Amino acid sequence: MNTTVRPSATMSDAGNDTSADTTAIAVIGLGYVGLPLAVAAAQSENGPVVGYDINAERVAALKAGLDHTGQVDEATLKSCGLVLTDDPASLIGAGLYIVTVPTPVDAAKQPDLRPLQAACQTVGEVLGRAPVGAMAPIVVFESTVYPGVTEEICGPALEAASGLRAGRDFFLGYSPERINPGDRFHTIDRIIKVVAGQTPEVADRLAALYGRITCAGVYVARDIRTAEAAKVIENAQRDINIAFINEVAMIFGRLGLSVYDVLEAARTKWNFLDFRPGLVGGHCIGVDPFYLAHCAQALGHDPEIILAGRRINDGMGDYLAGWIANHVASLRPRPGRTPRTLVLGVTFKENLPDLRNSKVIDLVHGLMERGHAVDVHDSWADPAEAAAIYDLTLRPTLPESGAPDGGYDCIVGAVAHDAYRAFTTETFAALLRPGGGIADIKGIWRDVELPAGLHRWQL
Repeated sequence: MNTTVRPSATMSDAGNDTSADTTAIAVIGLGYVGLPLAVAAAQSENGPVVGYDINAERVAALKAGLDHTGQVDEATLKSCGLVLTDDPASLIGAGLYIVTVPTPVDAAKQPDLRPLQAACQTVGEVLGRAPVGAMAPIVVFESTVYPGVTEEICGPALEAASGLRAGRDFFLGYSPERINPGDRFHTIDRIIKVVAGQTPEVADRLAALYGRITCAGVYVARDIRTAEAAKVIENAQRDINIAFINEVAMIFGRLGLSVYDVLEAARTKWNFLDFRPGLVGGHCIGVDPFYLAHCAQALGHDPEIILAGRRINDGMGDYLAGWIANHVASLRPRPGRTPRTLVLGVTFKENLPDLRNSKVIDLVHGLMERGHAVDVHDSWADPAEAAAIYDLTLRPTLPESGAPDGGYDCIVGAVAHDAYRAFTTETFAALLRPGGGIADIKGIWRDVELPAGLHRWQL
């Protein structure tokens, strides 16, 4: 099978020209991954596109032009031609089903495939009700999994729900998602898309269809398991590299060095990998390595490096809480007063409202356990969602002048939202008590001059 990046303009499918293959597409799951993909597909030269989600409120909001994830603007939503629905019957008759549901882990850090299995049940029932067409439909999965899930778990689940046979009545494919939420450059139409099919002909057909969505080209992987493996190591690699930087930040802190000063010098070397320290949360990097670890352990291999990286990154929130508490304790104490700390940002990434698997909550809890009274503000997060997920009450606004009892002892820059990057000398003077300090986890205030008497702590 061809394994090179190609534009997918004139590929063959058992002797037929697939460049004219414009089939109806159904995208299952309209979150951070599915919605941009569905919109891009609707704007391409493929056939009609239906976007499906089980959340009726989400579908209603999208129909009104409101995407709470901030990935797609109102004008694009209303003009792209995407059909939005929460009715599975609307999916009947598609030639390509693209499943983009989340693949989380459970409390024991084991793969939780229930969302994927539920999607297979829905798609399988739809396949079973569809009329027989000239070309068997393809079900392609974009969710991150370990090698073998598509063919060994999803395929049988689709067969059971449909009464059909994979490889005869419908075919399987895999195309790992690579969307980076909040990234306005590496959008779905500008990134190389990896595809793999149950047969070479299916892979070629997927390459043609996805090739009309992205201008960057399509890479046809050797087989589905190879494509699944490629995706899961992409995120595991990032996790391990960030864990390394987090660990050296701890070491340099003991030496009285800022890791940001060290990185600034080190990145002048042409092949230095420019990773930054931080709290690794979200729905991908903080989760996907556990899928690879699960696969390795099932094969009798102990994934030492992968799990060591996870341990370091999962423990970073509590480490930072201790680091901050120690610095605050070193200040001249206010007799009888509980230390008051303002944490800025709780989403897992800057300039996004996504709260899933945010590790900032570990920092907040760690400070509370160390006796701090903690206020949390986030310029992007939905307060109702923060309360529902973390039982966390967000400050609706920042106080105009300090905390209620005379100013905060500490301000923590936990997430680098643009609103916080814009803080000035005057901002800190207004919010902090005399002698207070800022804990700059993300290195966003390195160039801000602090008023006399205030302290700065940065990784």
